[in-house]
Amino acid sequence: MHEHFTKDSPGYKAWLAYHAPGNEALRKKEAARYGWIASSGSDETAKAAAAELIAGIGSMLGAEPSVLENGLPENGIILGTFQENGRIRDICGDAADKLNAEGFVLRTSGGVTAIGAHSSVGVLYGAFHLLRLIALGRGSSGLDMIENPANGLRMVNQWDNIDGSIERGYAGQSIFYRDDEISYSPDRIRDYARMLASVGLSAIAINNVNVHRLETKFVTGEYLPQIAELASIFRVYGVKLYLSINFASPIEVGGLETADPLEPEVRRWWRERAADIYEAIPDFGGFLVKADSENRPGPFTYDRNHADGANMLAEALEPYGGLVIWRCFVYNCKQDWRDRSTDRARAAYDHFMPLDGAFKDNVILQIKNGPMDFQVREPVSPLLGAMKRTNQLLEFQITQEYTGQQRHLCYLVPQWKTVLDFETYALGDSSPVKRVVDGSVFGRRYGGFAAVSNIGDDMNWTGHPLAQANLYGYGRLAWNPELTSEGIAEEWAAQAVGSDEAAVGLICSMLMESLGIYEAYTAPLGVGWMVNPNHHYGPNVDGYEYDKWGTYHFADRDGIGVDRTVKTGTGYSSQYLGENAAIYESLDRCPDELLLFFHHVPYTHILKSGKTVIQHIYDTHFAGAERAAALAGTWETLRGRIDERIYVQAEARLRGQAEHAKEWRDIINTYFYRKSGIADEQGRTIY
Repeated sequence: MHEHFTKDSPGYKAWLAYHAPGNEALRKKEAARYGWIASSGSDETAKAAAAELIAGIGSMLGAEPSVLENGLPENGIILGTFQENGRIRDICGDAADKLNAEGFVLRTSGGVTAIGAHSSVGVLYGAFHLLRLIALGRGSSGLDMIENPANGLRMVNQWDNIDGSIERGYAGQSIFYRDDEISYSPDRIRDYARMLASVGLSAIAINNVNVHRLETKFVTGEYLPQIAELASIFRVYGVKLYLSINFASPIEVGGLETADPLEPEVRRWWRERAADIYEAIPDFGGFLVKADSENRPGPFTYDRNHADGANMLAEALEPYGGLVIWRCFVYNCKQDWRDRSTDRARAAYDHFMPLDGAFKDNVILQIKNGPMDFQVREPVSPLLGAMKRTNQLLEFQITQEYTGQQRHLCYLVPQWKTVLDFETYALGDSSPVKRVVDGSVFGRRYGGFAAVSNIGDDMNWTGHPLAQANLYGYGRLAWNPELTSEGIAEEWAAQAVGSDEAAVGLICSMLMESLGIYEAYTAPLGVGWMVNPNHHYGPNVDGYEYDKWGTYHFADRDGIGVDRTVKTGTGYSSQYLGENAAIYESLDRCPDELLLFFHHVPYTHILKSGKTVIQHIYDTHFAGAERAAALAGTWETLRGRIDERIYVQAEARLRGQAEHAKEWRDIINTYFYRKSGIADEQGRTIY
């Protein structure tokens, strides 16, 4: 089992800390409003909703509500489904007609606050939302709101391995596994499920998409009883469990000689595994699959395509309502750096676009937000919006693989908002990414969000305490992509840090500045990478330049950037629809922040800002290092105003970031000074 932990460890409760509001008069007023609670639900999820309200209100307002069977005329909360409770139905009225299966209504009538929904999980989401409003000082007598999740699937992917390691994990070891065994604290798993449910997340894949030897056996009776126990914990909080599977499982654990998806014996083997899984876990979500990617097995081995592979698995899961989530991260990872005609950015579109309409209805393609690999800046994947007859799931990376690895502060919600608001032109000018992936643009049955989790067994879950804001923000955006980056930052800070409004304001400003700061001192103008190979931390301009991974910047003495135009380059720009293709093709119209992703230009090329490319590189890297130091300075003003232990956790990381930003500055600037021979106009020190 994992080492002992205490729920009083700094940051452990995250945004469910339920701090008392600073205004004592408001606290007393609110406490009087919520003197009792009456729940009509008897299942475990309904009980969890009631328990959360009792504990949260008690912690924030100083007195736990008493538990009543039917409630009184005023000063309390009733919660339950419309089918079970006529009083809730009467208070909520026609709001019930506007809810989907997971939505909820919060409405006050007289002195009673009703939380109503069609399902117990909807009631749970409503309970968490009421607690959020109370924590933010917005609980009041005038509540009247209807909330439906915008996306049907709201998922986290754990890249956890059974040896206890986490691929691209920066917050300790796995909370699920240790020493080649499924090993966990039920209390800690339950608290993680609570965190996910509190922001409306509804699905989890519990093992790495790179499925190794022992994890391949997760679909067999050897591991299913323990996995079923995990599923039972998540089930209470409305979170469905998925497994990442090895496409070669029929060979590796099934004793077959082939994994050919068109072979009857292979199809039968997967149908038998599905039957076993659903017997153990009746509400099992389905399979997550990485195939034919970065040396993982897949249908290409047998001259089959991705639809053949996905549909074979979908056929096995179909009788039970299970889904196949098939990742589109497929590209040639053994290309020759000398060959400029091969372009990794093209790969997902080239592989999957010809298969539009070929996938079964219970297959969802999981598409990374950009065409490369979670860089701080890259364009939106052209697959999003292009495939009109295929379910699509948008994949983000909460864990900060290329954005500072939770040693640097980098609030990712603004990046994700840019992706979600991007106009694809799939159907004229009313087809932003957020409407494509929720299924509404093309009338698809399934869609939503998936993201690589950033948690581990560090006591504060995310290593850097402020990195919690990324997990929180991801869940809130998956529920409602219309929320603002600033609003989400404020919500998280007020709930996780406390009620000092000035402190919350400073933390929000740090969060909102952090992405721009990180981008300023790392790779410029959308070119990406420039990191140390393998572990991806720290500057190394040529780290991948002469390697097989297809991540080039092509810097020489005259210029930098990748020509992805139709006219003279790889033709990648043509994968976009409508005006986007024209904008990216044009050197004059291409946005500065993506210039080097689409064009190879001289160092003396004039940007829209009026600066040359080389001066932009110098200026941003000097400014980025200064701004990183300023973040640490801002944090120092918070000593004594927030929990000292959380203060100390972040202080060390922010100081480290400030020093590391100088390293980025000096290595990047020196590299391009030596390449270009062009001096800094301001005469600053470049080595």
